[in-house]
Amino acid sequence: MVVHKDNWKEVSAGTLGEALGIEWVSATDDKIIFTMPVGPNTRQPMGLLHGGASVALAETVASIGGVNKVAPLGKTAVGLEINANHIRSKRDGMVTAIGSLIHEGRTTMIWEVKIVDESDKLICISRCTLAIVDVR
Repeated sequence: MVVHKDNWKEVSAGTLGEALGIEWVSATDDKIIFTMPVGPNTRQPMGLLHGGASVALAETVASIGGVNKVAPLGKTAVGLEINANHIRSKRDGMVTAIGSLIHEGRTTMIWEVKIVDESDKLICISRCTLAIVDVR
């Protein structure tokens, strides 16, 4: 199934994306943009944006980008590997994740995801490798 802005709420209902408040901004074939609030559901105990929340946002962006590219072929994309460098902390507000396709192969896809704050300062950079698999 191709995921788009009109069905994002339905597709993300009851998922980690919904729990974290991840929202769809825009999508093209090779660029995906989502936002996530920094608040009680995304902070760690010291009051900072949780690195795991940033990684979940990055993998969501990469996965949606991958799924949308391969769904018309009867395939889906699943996370195979992800890494993240947490550059700057954030206590509140909103972060924006911008995912860019950097490799598209037959069995794998790689997305780079930059997470920035409202001033476009880099908060986190991540690279996510997706496996392309048959839909079961």
